[in-house]
Amino acid sequence: MSFSSHSPQSASTSPNPLIVQSDGTMLVEAGHPDYPLLREMLLTFAELLKSPEGFHTYRLSRLSLWNAASTGQTPADVLGVLHRYSRYPLPLDLQQLVLAEMNKYGSLVLTSGGGCHVLQGDRDMLDAIRQLDGLKEHLHGRKRTVLECKPASRGAVKRLLAAHGYPVLDRVGYIDGQPLPVSLQNKTRSGAAFLLRPYQQAAVDAFLSDGPDGGSGVVVLPCGAGKTVVGIAAISAVSAHTLVLTPNVVAARQWMRELLDKTDLDPAWVGEYSADKKEIKPITVTTYQMLTYRRGEEHPHFARLNGEKWGLIVYDEVHLLPAPIFRLTADVQSTRRLGLTATLVREDGAESDVFSLIGPKKYEVPWKEMEQGGYIAPTTCYEVAVGLPHDLRVRYTKALPKQKYRLASTNPRKYDVIASLLEKHRGDRILIIGQYLEQLDEVGERFCAPVLTGKTPMPERERLYDQFRRGELSVLIVSKVANVAIDLPDANVAIQISGSFGSRQEEAQRIGRLLRPKPDGGGSHFYTVVSKDTVDWEMATHRQLFLTEQGYTYHVLDMEG
Repeated sequence: MSFSSHSPQSASTSPNPLIVQSDGTMLVEAGHPDYPLLREMLLTFAELLKSPEGFHTYRLSRLSLWNAASTGQTPADVLGVLHRYSRYPLPLDLQQLVLAEMNKYGSLVLTSGGGCHVLQGDRDMLDAIRQLDGLKEHLHGRKRTVLECKPASRGAVKRLLAAHGYPVLDRVGYIDGQPLPVSLQNKTRSGAAFLLRPYQQAAVDAFLSDGPDGGSGVVVLPCGAGKTVVGIAAISAVSAHTLVLTPNVVAARQWMRELLDKTDLDPAWVGEYSADKKEIKPITVTTYQMLTYRRGEEHPHFARLNGEKWGLIVYDEVHLLPAPIFRLTADVQSTRRLGLTATLVREDGAESDVFSLIGPKKYEVPWKEMEQGGYIAPTTCYEVAVGLPHDLRVRYTKALPKQKYRLASTNPRKYDVIASLLEKHRGDRILIIGQYLEQLDEVGERFCAPVLTGKTPMPERERLYDQFRRGELSVLIVSKVANVAIDLPDANVAIQISGSFGSRQEEAQRIGRLLRPKPDGGGSHFYTVVSKDTVDWEMATHRQLFLTEQGYTYHVLDMEG
């Protein structure tokens, strides 16, 4: 089998690359020489919708503009970029949208009052808010110039108002929690030098930038850029009892190792709260699954952990927060909250819940900027297109919509691509990643490689990860359990053979397995194998949006012969 590569055709340049429309959508000429710089600026206040060749489509949304305002950008900053690069005069409706939404941030301020919280703002805005369904139950008092809110409703009010288009700047402040002196070490326990990278220090400073009231928000950094270290540095800065929430037990134990490796914490002060252990220590690390566990109408583990005097809660991989965690987080608004993620993208549309309950985006660095600085490995992305065999094409044509994606995703011709790529990358550290367990088991049998899924016992998972790290395994087949918070620094090739429909966050997490800098300074290769002219191909295009926004280009390879 051989591959032929097709590079995007360069578009003809024009005076300016941007076409701005009154509904907030923007078309950007991807072949224009100014596009790379413009893309980096758009990333700070817009979101990518589509990325076909020629013109990419971005959108200004309420949330993207609120987050821009929360990082210190002004309407003049945003409109200045649009004026500078727009091919035509900016529509008046669009300018009004930018002004209205960015000026909303900070126009409603929640402060502490005697026996209640006080929502201050323009009287007309407050009069409009009073009419919102569901708000009355959270109010205390009937003053005209402010809204008095019940202290226990702090989170619920912010969530409700954000959902109706009113961002709230929370200035109530936070409890200090029980003190715990924590210092970062100059050397790790193994003796290696340790120092915060400049962007890691900047992220912590941004998180605490509002002085005594600082301490709620999200830090967005690429996978492999050391988000865990940012969390540890924040713990040191706050120096109080801390609860760390993680996606799974493997991630929880990695956090515990990192905490003990890079701080002066006594091991007796760090506890694991999981199905295996129920330790509550000054630094307690648990999983989202433990907090969402229900017994009848109660969440017993949340109730137990919420009884502690935490000074900080860290939400690792905050983009994965399950819906019940939002409801529980609404009750912990008096505690400082730090969200860590590689992408704020959520396929369930709950980004506004992260904004209102964890906090606004406080710090972000574009992935390509991190790559240029040598902080993450340079990675080349490929889309390998294969056709469906005739018999499968007939079944696909007749299948119900829900069946089409699975049929196309598990196309047996993908095995030929895997074989060719394994031969091409002989000697590399290769991850084969997929969605369907039967498909992964078949790949494991064909290529004599171990398969790691959600059914794999935890000791076996850790053994396989350790063998891969030591180089005893060169190929590891993994399901979505390895999408997040897995430290495999030497992986330099990933072959994605199926995914969770059009999940942009999954695509970002999967390429993230490759981004840790390599000892030899080399790059990585990320392959997505898709069945062309099927829903598998359509979903792959949507999955690629986030990485395209970050400046990655997918090189399309056609299977021949």
